[in-house]
Amino acid sequence: MVSFELTDDQREIRDWVHEFAEREIRPVAAHYDEAEEFPWEVVRKAAEVGLYSPDFLAQTFQDETGIMPALVAEELTWGCAGIALAIQGTGLPVAAIFNQGTPEQIATWIPACYGPPKDPVVGAFCATEANAGSDVSSYKTHAVKSNGDWIINGEKVFITNGGIADVHVVVATVDPALGSRGHASFVVPSKTDGLSQGKKEKKLGIRASHTATVVLDDVRVPSDCLLGGEEKLEAKLARAREGQSTGRSNVAMKTFESTRPVVGAQALGIARAAFEFALQYAKERRQFGKPIIENQAIAFKLADMALEIEAARCLIWRALWEGRNAGKFPMAEGSMAKLKAGEVAVKVTDEAIQICGGYGYIREFPVEKWHRDAKIYTIFEGTSEIQRLVISRALAAM
Repeated sequence: MVSFELTDDQREIRDWVHEFAEREIRPVAAHYDEAEEFPWEVVRKAAEVGLYSPDFLAQTFQDETGIMPALVAEELTWGCAGIALAIQGTGLPVAAIFNQGTPEQIATWIPACYGPPKDPVVGAFCATEANAGSDVSSYKTHAVKSNGDWIINGEKVFITNGGIADVHVVVATVDPALGSRGHASFVVPSKTDGLSQGKKEKKLGIRASHTATVVLDDVRVPSDCLLGGEEKLEAKLARAREGQSTGRSNVAMKTFESTRPVVGAQALGIARAAFEFALQYAKERRQFGKPIIENQAIAFKLADMALEIEAARCLIWRALWEGRNAGKFPMAEGSMAKLKAGEVAVKVTDEAIQICGGYGYIREFPVEKWHRDAKIYTIFEGTSEIQRLVISRALAAM
């Protein structure tokens, strides 16, 4: 049975995260956006209260309906998308380790991505390259076997937490002839020789989130850093060389598929923040002797904003429910959710600026920041165009 009624536990956790966002994130959001600094102090507070930890992540993903991760993500980005990504960005390498790793690797590396509550660390998932964003088959970063170890060379760009992470999960080509079927993922600890941070990006939005190039120059890691182990990799490569299917997706796409609905929920949090602000402003702002919400042009904008937010939330919850209960997305529901929510966030924040007029365009009001933050959600973890491609291919395969 499907129900839209939240359980007591879901409401309690949602409200707890919202209170944290209201108390610890909102007051410092503008500062970290302006300074373009990683919000270590907020991450420490999140870790101390148990919000930033592998145990809390596991608790949210064990939710029977599957929607708990979306509730958490929406509330954090309601506070600030950049700070939310600083807190939740570690979830991407954790998803890769969980989906691809052996039980021993999961037990070892997932806690290492977070560190102790008093001195937390972050993790990074290194997939995108300068000439290979959506086209994952074009990755040039490569790994070769050498005396029982693996040697990795290449550069990864636009990496969340890149260079500052204690644990980097790096997608590399081990057999270039196989394209994306010849990829493998490796855990690379931060102190490994040859691993370094390159250029730190200056971004339009989500400025509190650290984004940088990761350089791998003859990085040597032991065989137990290969996620899934060598026996599993050799079996996969053998099937690929024989022309057999190695599974529905390559290693990078498997990670993205499992996280796209939650990324959609992040976009939803931005849209909701902008809508709530615009709604309150429209009730208080008076022009021609009455609140501007009484003008149909403004009222209809707000009605459309509310409609789009609720539609996006339904897609997100459905996708997470499908993933939790069916274990698959037959109509690419994860991509549908991410696509819809990302585009809604851009549209809603744009309309919020319009409703606020000149005030919406200046930094004194937060709506211009929300608009800048929203745009990335039509780009990362698969552009809107790629989401449509994924959806259309799923429909063609039905």
